[in-house]
Amino acid sequence: MTSTFIAIIDFVGTFAFAISGALVAVRHRLDLFGVLVLAFAAATAGGIVRDVLLGATPPVSVLDWRYLAISSAAGLLTFYRHERVERMRNPVQLSDAVGLSLFAVLGADKALEAGLGPTGAIMLGILSGVGGGIVRDVLVAQVPSVLQRELYAIAAFVGATVVVAGDALGLPPAPVTVGGAAACFVLRWLAIRRGWRLPVSRGGGPG
Repeated sequence: MTSTFIAIIDFVGTFAFAISGALVAVRHRLDLFGVLVLAFAAATAGGIVRDVLLGATPPVSVLDWRYLAISSAAGLLTFYRHERVERMRNPVQLSDAVGLSLFAVLGADKALEAGLGPTGAIMLGILSGVGGGIVRDVLVAQVPSVLQRELYAIAAFVGATVVVAGDALGLPPAPVTVGGAAACFVLRWLAIRRGWRLPVSRGGGPG
């Protein structure tokens, strides 16, 4: 894949995750600074985990000013126009699904380029996809979505697996990446709409 194509995926995913982080911050009535912090954290955490595990340090989102600019723009847009954003159906989950899909396939792609095997690439794709959502939820004292929501990490697994399978079969990387992101997004969105989820423990609370 070309560097331009990879950058587009990364920036779109960054913007989508930043919107989800900013919306959660607004719903928790954080101030403007808090909204911008949560937007940046949600937008870059997955990429930072990916880069650190691949030994690409400092992470690109820290070196490249555009990541801060994109997340800040998303945060400001959400802070001042959150009423319009909220009119979308499930805006946090929608933007989160976009970010999850793009970061999952990008993480798997970069892992393969770095020489990781299929299992490592899939695992890194999952970590890249879920990292932003985990940090976003933890910062507002919520149980991370990956531990309780409808097929969250499973969707990232599917997207990353499509990328790894396409690489093993020698298929063109760009269409495979788009297909993996689409598969991840569709599965995640269907899970949201239809309530698909893994079995939940019926154990009692502490004590």
